[in-house]
This record gives sequence, C-alpha cells and structure tokens, in this order.
Amino acid sequence: MNARNRADKILRELRQEGDLSLDVLIKRLGASAASVRRDLTKLEAKGLVRRTHGGVTLVEPLLYEPFRYDSLFQNREQHRTPQKRRIGLHAAELIQENETVGFTAGTTTTHVARNLRNRHNIRVITNAINIAMELSNCPGLRTFVTGGFVQWAGSFSLVGHAAIDSLKDVYMDRVFVSVCGLDLARGITVIEPEEALTFRTMIQQSKHIVVVTDSTKIGVVTASLICPIANINMIVTDTDATDKVIAPFVERGIDVRRV
Repeated sequence: MNARNRADKILRELRQEGDLSLDVLIKRLGASAASVRRDLTKLEAKGLVRRTHGGVTLVEPLLYEPFRYDSLFQNREQHRTPQKRRIGLHAAELIQENETVGFTAGTTTTHVARNLRNRHNIRVITNAINIAMELSNCPGLRTFVTGGFVQWAGSFSLVGHAAIDSLKDVYMDRVFVSVCGLDLARGITVIEPEEALTFRTMIQQSKHIVVVTDSTKIGVVTASLICPIANINMIVTDTDATDKVIAPFVERGIDVRRV
C-alpha cells in the first residue's frame, strides 16, 4: 500500500469511528509504525487529523464553534451520527475523478462531502455554507458556492432567487440531496419552501440524483415538495430500513443501498 492509499485508508477508518489509538490504526493498515506516523504528520499538516496522546482523531472544523452550545444545532448534528457516517462513506465512493458534483445543504450531505477532503480533480457545487468552508482548503477540489440568503440560523443553506439563478448556468454529473421526508406517493420533501425550490433546481441540473438519508425519514412527509420519487435514481440509507420498507422503491427502478 503506497502513502496515498494509506492516507485514504486512515481517513476512512477515522470517519467510521471518529478517533482511534495508534496501535489499532497500525494493525488495521498492516503497515509499519514509522510509515503510519509519517502519514499522520502529513494529514495533520493538511488540517485533516489531530494527533492525541497515543492516538489520532478527525479535526472538527472551527466554523461550528458559535453553535457549540446551541441545543437545536446539537440535536441535528448528533441525530443518528454513526448511520450518517456510513452513508457518507458509501455515497462518496460513487464519485469519480473529473466529475462535477452537487451537494444540497444538510447534515447527511455534509458527511458525504467530508469524505472528499483528500480526493483530487473533483468540482463541487453547493448551496451549503458549511460544506463550502470545509472543502475550501482542499487543493484537489474546486468548490463553487451559490448565491442566496440564509433563511434560518444553523441551517447553513443558501436559498432564494440568487441561489436558483446561479445554479441555472451549471450542469452536474450527480447531486446528493438531504431530505426531511421520503415517501413513495408524496416524493422527497423538506420543511421550508424556499429550500425546496433551490434543491429542485439542483436536481434539474444534474444527470444522476442520489438521496442520502437515514431510515427514520422513509415514509415521512413534510411541508415542501422537492420532487416526485420518479425523479431520483438512488437512495443511500442505513441497515435499519427493512426489506418491506425499501421494496416499493426498488420495484420502481430505484437503486437502494443500505449501509
């Protein structure tokens, strides 16, 4: 395993678990302690990891510091985090070099985007301020942010005419969509109508539509329609989604991945 592959493996292991001891990491990589320490030094210099006493942890971006004690933000961030990490890992592996990919705002799409920080030759388009900030110092990525305004605190979601107009001039290979509800009859939904319109425009400008959502959102309907189920190509969710729950989506030709 070369250095680049080891670095990717280190980040993958940390994204699954958050932090690891150095001994466990060396064992999982099957590499020498010296090689792993060199890899960690390089990743730390890039701001991707932080060395701790006897271990290593993922760096949490400082941009979230003003929300550290905001209970509403914390509830959103901590809801089913292990499932979102797995969804993010799997969804990010769909992305190929030289693709243009879109990310709607949302906690699950944020987990997908984080897996690109060590990737190369990918063009990112997003209406999420936090995703843009997290990817802005990654030399292998080109990150574009829509215009627009933030409708409510902690959403990080740019919406409105400026957001929609800026999206009409771009085309994406695939877009990853976070949702509040995913229902066979009522489609994919969010709460705010302005956000639904922005997300809908991203979908219209993309070849391949991937909904990333934990299983608690399946069967839920919220106030604002993004698009009908017929418009999406893939759903990436967690293993708590039962065969019975996903069967109607599969029958309609949607690729459903449970991770």
